[in-house]
Amino acid sequence: MFGYRVPAPDEAMLISGGRRGLGGAPFRVVTGHGKFVLPVFRKVRFLTLSMCEAEVTETCVTKQGIALHVRAVIAFKVGNDPESIINAGQRFLSDQEQMSVLTGRIFAGHLRAIIGSMTVEEIVTERQKLAAEVLDTSKTEMAKIGLIVDSLQIQSIDDGNTGYIDAMSAPHKAAIRRQAQIAQAQANQAAAEAEQVAARKQAEYARQTAVVQAEYSAQVDRAQAEAAQAGPLAQAHAQQEVLAAQTELALRKAKLRQQELVAEIVKPAEAEAERVRVLAIADAERMKIQAEAAASHDRVALDRMLIDQLPQIVKEAAGGLKGANVNVLNGADGLGEIAAGLVAQGLTILDSVRNNLSGQNGAAQPSDHPEQHNGRLEIQGPRTSEGDGAK
Repeated sequence: MFGYRVPAPDEAMLISGGRRGLGGAPFRVVTGHGKFVLPVFRKVRFLTLSMCEAEVTETCVTKQGIALHVRAVIAFKVGNDPESIINAGQRFLSDQEQMSVLTGRIFAGHLRAIIGSMTVEEIVTERQKLAAEVLDTSKTEMAKIGLIVDSLQIQSIDDGNTGYIDAMSAPHKAAIRRQAQIAQAQANQAAAEAEQVAARKQAEYARQTAVVQAEYSAQVDRAQAEAAQAGPLAQAHAQQEVLAAQTELALRKAKLRQQELVAEIVKPAEAEAERVRVLAIADAERMKIQAEAAASHDRVALDRMLIDQLPQIVKEAAGGLKGANVNVLNGADGLGEIAAGLVAQGLTILDSVRNNLSGQNGAAQPSDHPEQHNGRLEIQGPRTSEGDGAK
């Protein structure tokens, strides 16, 4: 757009004309953004904010009166704040290359002053201290002109072939040389000792190798001899082991077959025998129970029959008394005794018949049972003496 100006990122835009800038400056400072500038009425200039470099080569005299040629490099730039930009713009806007020249001169003066207060030894051994002191003394002066220093590097220090720095370093060089020689001697000695150790180790290794090879050869020969001798014996042992294994296998097969026979024949036979035995015992028990039941039934039936026949037996016994010569001496009591005797003999006959039929007792005694002669039952009652009573 016509009249709109924008500074670069490393530039500051200075606008003159119109109202004054910060602190009564004759221009306004614009950084980082654009600004509309009226043509003809306003004037725009740009001040660089990028890094600049100044080189200083100066001959300085030390505290000891020894001249030294010192070469240093300064890195600087315009400060980013508006005050620094205004100070630098007022001094270097028309000729910005003068910033490097003026900076070199400022640092050359401060470098001479600082080196004049130090010895050669301090300058050589403490370069960083020298640079820090120069920066500190020049910081205020550089700020006045709007510049800031980023770094100061002392690149070289030379005594102009006076030999002072070489002489100063001679003891160190000699010490270093001596240390180097000692180190070299020690290294040579260590190398020689290492070679000797290596040689001894090599010899010991060769000796041990020879011993090992000899022992190995002896062991190989002995092993071959033992193998030649142990061939038949090893074969016999192998055959013996085979026979033992076959025997063990046969025993296992026989044991397995025995177990199979027991499972297939013996166990079923034992089970069948046990079944037959149990059945036989059961049959015997059943027959015993049936026999006892039958015998009990027969006894009951026989007893019933004999009881039913008891009156007939007594009747027959009484009939046998019918024409018998019976003397009753004691009247009615005697007749009762005769009747009781008939019943007792009937019971005796009943017991005798039962015993004969059951096979448990022998034949009845003749004196205990009634006797039958010529088809007639004779019963003898109690007798009395002829002189005791009436007939």
